[in-house]
Amino acid sequence: MRIRRQELVRVRRGAWANPEVAPLGIEERHRRLVCATAFQLQDGAVFSHGSAAILHGLPVWPEVVEKVHVTRSRQGGGGTTRSVVVVHGAPLDISDVTVIDGLAVTSVARTVLDLARTLPMEQAVACGDRALALGLRPADLTIRLLEMERWPGVRAARRTVDFLDVRSESVGESVSRVRLMEEGLPAPDLQTEIFGLNGQLIARVDFHWKEQQTIGEFDGKIKYGRLLKPGQRPEDVIFEEKLREDALRDLGSQVVRWQWRDLYRRGSLRERVLRAFARAS
Repeated sequence: MRIRRQELVRVRRGAWANPEVAPLGIEERHRRLVCATAFQLQDGAVFSHGSAAILHGLPVWPEVVEKVHVTRSRQGGGGTTRSVVVVHGAPLDISDVTVIDGLAVTSVARTVLDLARTLPMEQAVACGDRALALGLRPADLTIRLLEMERWPGVRAARRTVDFLDVRSESVGESVSRVRLMEEGLPAPDLQTEIFGLNGQLIARVDFHWKEQQTIGEFDGKIKYGRLLKPGQRPEDVIFEEKLREDALRDLGSQVVRWQWRDLYRRGSLRERVLRAFARAS
């Protein structure tokens, strides 16, 4: 009756939910789809890949969670794709499985490695960097990798694990690091504190090329919201950022800023950073 009166919304076949007052974000929408799928799965299925990332609070791109991902413990790999669920076949050790809100989910380490084996590097690095920030130990990844010696995508996973850095503080910074590497630019130091001539801290910057006297900053919209203090407006933060940048330039540093669009325009980031290097020389 409630369905006929449109008091419920369809999540998937056989599963309905109360309508939301405001549109759900990607994470909550997928979490609801996972919960609606759980009771329809056969025993032994463990939520994995992008679905596990959502449940662990790790960042994923929208296309990664268009379907629910589960893994069944099988030798030899292989998998199937259905209308809502992607089933992966791969060995599951007891240490690979944990429980979140009553759901069997691959561990953080296994989730990061599964995504590192299957996703583009920038997406896998963003997920892995966040996992490290949440407490994942690099040794847990290294040990598990040794047991995946002949698994598909393990070479890409090794490359990702070697590149992870707990100091990356946002998805944008993680993707920036990958792009800088792909563009053949020298690796910057991260989260460097810059002090003035009087010893006073001026700034803590995203990227620092000391030899080239250049500072790099990723500008995401969320970043400015994160910097807001009680009672501050966004324009106040932007003005403070300008004063901070002026102080950095007074020390002889070049400052280059980039946004998401620069990360997806081939050569754009390289050109901007190299121009800053040239100005500093």
